Amino acid sequence: MELSLLSALNAERQARRAAILVTDIASGAQRLVRQHEIDADPLALPLDRQLRMGKSGMVEVEGASLFLTVQAPHPRIVLTGAVHISQAMAPMAKELDLDLVIIDPRTAFATPERFPGVTLLPEWPDEALPRVGLDGYTAFVALTHDPKIDDPGLTAALRSDCFYVGALGSRKTHGKRLERLSAAGFDEAALARIHAPIGLDIGAVSPAEIALAILAEIVSTLRGPRRKPA
Repeated sequence: MELSLLSALNAERQARRAAILVTDIASGAQRLVRQHEIDADPLALPLDRQLRMGKSGMVEVEGASLFLTVQAPHPRIVLTGAVHISQAMAPMAKELDLDLVIIDPRTAFATPERFPGVTLLPEWPDEALPRVGLDGYTAFVALTHDPKIDDPGLTAALRSDCFYVGALGSRKTHGKRLERLSAAGFDEAALARIHAPIGLDIGAVSPAEIALAILAEIVSTLRGPRRKPA
């Protein structure tokens, strides 16, 4: 690989941006396609397909054998609320190979005993999120029902490229949430990004079922048709 390609690939990796290295098997020629360049690329469809799967692979295009080396950031979930739903979600997320970060300033809830092996930040979201960072491979989930905790997180998520933004609560609760966020300056297009009611509609009742519904919706969004930057 040429040094310039390697440097460019490393730059995308450090910035948590996806990129695909296209190698012509016959000639050995290589080129790099960054995620924001895919739509205009002649190989847009196969590039998009491999990126959504998050896997490298061989494709045949007009008689040419090409190997697509996919470099995608590790997907993660950042959520506010060290609650029963997030307790149920933690082991499921691990099985799905999704990193999980839980933010909750309520130290009585945010304890290592309740969340073993999980990145736990007993801080206010506006303190923790600038350090955590939110990007196109991050799902943000608000679970506390407390506007003092959830709203700052949602504000940060809506101002980012998070591929998924979800918030727990009834339609009435969400209506009041939308009023607050609208007053904070978000338009209808931005507010429409929030998945609420959160999770796939599977009739979930228990914390574990709600966690399952949320994770299913996150995976569906991650692996579904590629998200256009906001």
